[in-house]
Amino acid sequence: MSHVLRSLFRTYSRLLIFAGGLLIGIQVPSFIDQYQKRVDAHFQEVSINISGFQSTANLLFNGDIDALVAYYRNSDDVVFEQDAQSIKIIVDRFNRISGEQAALNKNIVFAALHVVFSADQEFFDETVSDYSYTVPLNGIAVQWGLSIAVLLTVAIDLGLFGCVKCVSMLGRRRRKNPMKLGA
Repeated sequence: MSHVLRSLFRTYSRLLIFAGGLLIGIQVPSFIDQYQKRVDAHFQEVSINISGFQSTANLLFNGDIDALVAYYRNSDDVVFEQDAQSIKIIVDRFNRISGEQAALNKNIVFAALHVVFSADQEFFDETVSDYSYTVPLNGIAVQWGLSIAVLLTVAIDLGLFGCVKCVSMLGRRRRKNPMKLGA
């Protein structure tokens, strides 16, 4: 009877792990989509912020906005000197968000790897805090869900199998070579 219960427990545990992996995997495309929308919104905002300065750079510095910043920084006018830092912050933010967009505009696998391993922390934190859980039933979500579910189930099965194998090998070794106490 205990063998049957153990077998049932093992089977239902695998099903629960698979279902959990499926639910987590289905969220991956949705999270990436929400992250990308957040990056796009910030990009639109910073593009508006930089547009006037870029127009001036186009007109007076052959489009080189860094030359505009240097001009402001080296000016004898205190207001221009102070504005140089503000413009530099906008330029740096524009460049940072442009790089983030370029990384996300690749295929879904590269975008997912980027979000997992090298996402912009500001946008990642915003996305996590405002994330709305969805259950999209499109092909990509189902593929991600099944992939994560299978990988998670196999990884846990192999991990448990490895642990059980190690414990049984240690048990056999101890039975063959019992330690002598007080020799």
